[in-house]
Amino acid sequence: MAAQSTLRHSKDPILVFYRHYATLLRSRLRRTSRATKLLATLALTVSIVAGGLGGVKWWQRRREEKERGKRLVRRNSGLRGKDGSRTIYVPYRSSTSKVTIHPTKPMTFDAHRRLFLNPPRAAGLTDGQTTPQIPPPQTKPGLNLAFLHQFLSLLSIMIPRWNSKETGLLLSHTAFLILRTYLSLVVARLDGEIVRDLVAGDGKAFIWGIVKWCGLGSFASYTNAMIKFLQSKVSIAFRTRLTRYIHDLYLNDNLNYYKLTNLDGGIGQGADQFITQDLTLFCGSAASLYSSLGKPLVDLCVFSYQLFRSLGPLALTGLLGNYFLTATLLRRLSPPFGKLKAVEGHREGDFRGLHSRLIANAEEVAFYGGSDMEKVFLNKGFRELKGLMEGIYGLKIRYNMLEDFILKYSWSAFGYLITSLPVFLPAWGGLGGALELTETGERIGREGGRMKEFITNKRLMLSLADAGGRMMYSIKDLSELAGYASRVYTLISTLHRVHADAYYPSRGTHPELYSLSDVQGTIHKGFDGVRLENVPIVAPSLYPRGGDELIESLSFIVHSGEHLLVSGPNGVGKSAVARIVAGLWPVYRGLVSRPRSIGTDGIMFLPQRPYLSIGTLRDQVIYPHSEMDMRDSGRRDHELSRVLEEVKLGYLPDREGGWDCRKEWKDVLSGGEKQRMALARLMYHEPRYALIDEGTSAVSSDVEGLLYEKAKEKGITLITISTRISLKKYHTYNLSLGIGPDGADWDFERIGTEKEKMNVERELKELQEKLLKVEGWKARREEIETELKTVWVDGGEVLEPPAYQTTAETEPMPETNIGLLD
Repeated sequence: MAAQSTLRHSKDPILVFYRHYATLLRSRLRRTSRATKLLATLALTVSIVAGGLGGVKWWQRRREEKERGKRLVRRNSGLRGKDGSRTIYVPYRSSTSKVTIHPTKPMTFDAHRRLFLNPPRAAGLTDGQTTPQIPPPQTKPGLNLAFLHQFLSLLSIMIPRWNSKETGLLLSHTAFLILRTYLSLVVARLDGEIVRDLVAGDGKAFIWGIVKWCGLGSFASYTNAMIKFLQSKVSIAFRTRLTRYIHDLYLNDNLNYYKLTNLDGGIGQGADQFITQDLTLFCGSAASLYSSLGKPLVDLCVFSYQLFRSLGPLALTGLLGNYFLTATLLRRLSPPFGKLKAVEGHREGDFRGLHSRLIANAEEVAFYGGSDMEKVFLNKGFRELKGLMEGIYGLKIRYNMLEDFILKYSWSAFGYLITSLPVFLPAWGGLGGALELTETGERIGREGGRMKEFITNKRLMLSLADAGGRMMYSIKDLSELAGYASRVYTLISTLHRVHADAYYPSRGTHPELYSLSDVQGTIHKGFDGVRLENVPIVAPSLYPRGGDELIESLSFIVHSGEHLLVSGPNGVGKSAVARIVAGLWPVYRGLVSRPRSIGTDGIMFLPQRPYLSIGTLRDQVIYPHSEMDMRDSGRRDHELSRVLEEVKLGYLPDREGGWDCRKEWKDVLSGGEKQRMALARLMYHEPRYALIDEGTSAVSSDVEGLLYEKAKEKGITLITISTRISLKKYHTYNLSLGIGPDGADWDFERIGTEKEKMNVERELKELQEKLLKVEGWKARREEIETELKTVWVDGGEVLEPPAYQTTAETEPMPETNIGLLD
């Protein structure tokens, strides 16, 4: 054993650090006076008492918060802060957990707009002019400056501040990664000592090494588990930040969720695919990349330094050269995984959209019996997805074969060459080679020293190879991350474009007529009424194409108490008027004035298809308010019962099981009940103005009249879009669309005036004239049928009808048959 003392013993830097500061602290304490010690003891006692009191108060507040949470969970409610934040309580185990949701500030969107709509030209995300798509189609996902800009832009959302929760998680993750690297060094050193003691036959030291190995293994297992746990927490934190950011940008008063699909079209029809699957994959890939790059990078630095001390500069040079050569080779031979992942996500979204479309229209498809046709569409979409994925897997097989051979077998062989340097080239072998050059009298335990150094260096080389392998594997992960980042960046940039109305024509060109870059109209919110002045009614197309003009210029005004009926045939633009007033469609020219708010004391819109939300029966009546909004406004359930009685739905609470009953309401209620539920919302909110688009088509005429009279009693000014002439008696004015020779004219008149009566008389006269022409039309029809039955042969002669046809025409039918027919 004395001979082994000549071997090199590495000092643990953490142990040296601890001993140094422990000795320094003890020396300071010895020199401290008695008064200082008494003051320190008193301060410690006060801090303990204050901490105890603070803990008791915290526990009391926590208990009160739990009770309040249970109460709010039962009411499906929450709390609203002055800054717009919302605090909700969700069930967690046997208690509740408080979740505070802070909305994204508008100035944050303004600051980020530059990153997503005006990227630097060096990033390659712009072609030097305004393009209708960001990123432009020519930008391919990959490891380039475009990916760097996209990732850093998304990172500014995922980690908004240095003192955010995400920063703390990343620091904790980093601490455990460094701890794991330190444990790898200790394990490598302990492994060498155990083998040395085994070869030397020292049983006591060998058993003690096994005990230390088991203790170290338990701590290392905890460290590895914490690394995986923190990685999952980082992924969830990233996803939470991005999801809330996208939701605030997607669902707001600007109606971006509608315009994104129906007007912009920059991401196609699959916004749900972007927000759910692509966002999840991006956050998971970004969190795992931090581990797959952070820990290997630390390992490379630490292990390379240790091997440099053990094996010398030649080994370090060889290692660096090996890393550079491997990275260059794999980078050049790597398939474009980023582009392939982006295309795969697009195909997955298309296939998912086909299924969503079938689910949404299942009843219509079933009536038509179109299951075979829908199966053709689904099979075609799956074949396209399958072909792409098989191609990707084929590329991965060839790349994985090359990658595994280089990173596993080639690096292992190179590692054996490196670890043999102290034995065969001791002059170039570092400190390990210095032991080989010692005098003969000091080489009694050289074999044991060789064994320990070889095992230690082998363990370090294996860890280093594992770190380098993960670094090389991360090239493929980076390429996939680039594909996910491109998808998420495209979604957010398109949302920013919709939110800011940033539609501009390309340089040197003029905007196409009635395109989104040709919007010149004005929307005035805050007017007591509804007014259109010289507004063209245009059905918009997806950007950058121009829309189709339905009416060249429309002007009318509706004041409080002046009810308006919009009538006309189908396809003339009646619903388009509602969409323009609601702000769904752009105002290309002219002026649109309307009340500022939607709902109480404002204007409310009832669409053709009644929408029934997810939630309780109470939520259906008060939509779009929540129960928290209802309680804050002082409304109670008995008022809702009165509202349902007014629309002839008072039986619903008893039939469905109370106000807190949750069902799939779109399947529970009939068509008439759905429309009356929409009118119940109108009665609940009591707006000053209501625009109803065919909102009573499934309601009987007598109930329809009662509903209109009840709405007028509540002081609601009605603007109704309908083809029912019977609704005229509930309105003051009539706006007729689709009149004139080409159906592009309109007429606005007061109901019950002499002019309207003259128009009715004119229509009656036109109908009478048409009735007088009926006999002439019948005669003409008979002539045409006769001509069609006549058959000419060569020579201009008329072919006689067959004999059986003549007999059938001349012979009377038997009496029995006549009786049966009667």
